[in-house]
Amino acid sequence: MTTHALPQLSSRCLTDAGLETDIIFNRGIDLPYFASVTLLQSEEGRAALTDYYRGFLDLAASKKVGFILESATWRASSDWAEPLGLTEDELARLVSEAITLMARLKNEYEGLIPVLVLSGCVGPRGDGYDPGAVMEASEARDYHASQIGTMKRAGCEMIAAITMTNVPEAAGVVMAARDAGLPVAISFTVETDGRLPTGQPLADAIAEVDAATDGYAAYYMVNCAHPDHFLAAVGEASANVGERIRGVRANASRCSHAELDAMTELDRGDPQELANLHRDLIARHPSINVLGGCCGTDLEHVTAIAEACLTG
Repeated sequence: MTTHALPQLSSRCLTDAGLETDIIFNRGIDLPYFASVTLLQSEEGRAALTDYYRGFLDLAASKKVGFILESATWRASSDWAEPLGLTEDELARLVSEAITLMARLKNEYEGLIPVLVLSGCVGPRGDGYDPGAVMEASEARDYHASQIGTMKRAGCEMIAAITMTNVPEAAGVVMAARDAGLPVAISFTVETDGRLPTGQPLADAIAEVDAATDGYAAYYMVNCAHPDHFLAAVGEASANVGERIRGVRANASRCSHAELDAMTELDRGDPQELANLHRDLIARHPSINVLGGCCGTDLEHVTAIAEACLTG
């Protein structure tokens, strides 16, 4: 198993929340195909993105904890260029600009926040809720290599694959990150039963990706599910693969992925209840160091989580 010198492996860090749902529902800005990278196309979009991140950076500064800057590139791999009306080169330029924006924020907040990590966010090739046609790991490696290469050249310090639905694609991302010489975190999403959308148990998925990649991933996470959906699965994974799960980015809503997909109004859940569930999770699994949010969450949720889970 490869050793990675990432600060979030030894100390607690915050990250942001549900970027896309915050931008769409709280700020009233349309994101075609849920692609936040399109914000980089306009001055208004860049300003909204900068304002969004500043709230979380200020929170981390006030709490004196590390922060992981996650780029707005979740839906920015090459297959999404045509639906977004872009050439692949134009999309790659926006991906690079997303990393550059994060680098400027990192420079601005250095000295105010103990550690800042610039993470290049990779999303699934297809839908974040439905695995659809599952690629072979080698195909996924080749597919994701382009976006990962662009982000590395722009200056990212690690890769985070968010909302992974299946093992072969997750393994392919790990392989592509390894080829690029970057640490990588894999974040699986689970259904209400705590299993991946493919039906595979979370613990088995982690073990399988590690076996296929010689344990190269720095750590694993769970995202885009309510804590009630993954608490038992995290416990099972801890029993089977040790402390490989080091972060969570939970949904505010208890709804299933199918229900969330059909919603026209935001379900923000209860921020304080969500924070309390995180406190209970950390008490059971103290190795979980990365805390943020996913769909339906915003700065209020992450602030509540920080208040419940961080000392000082």
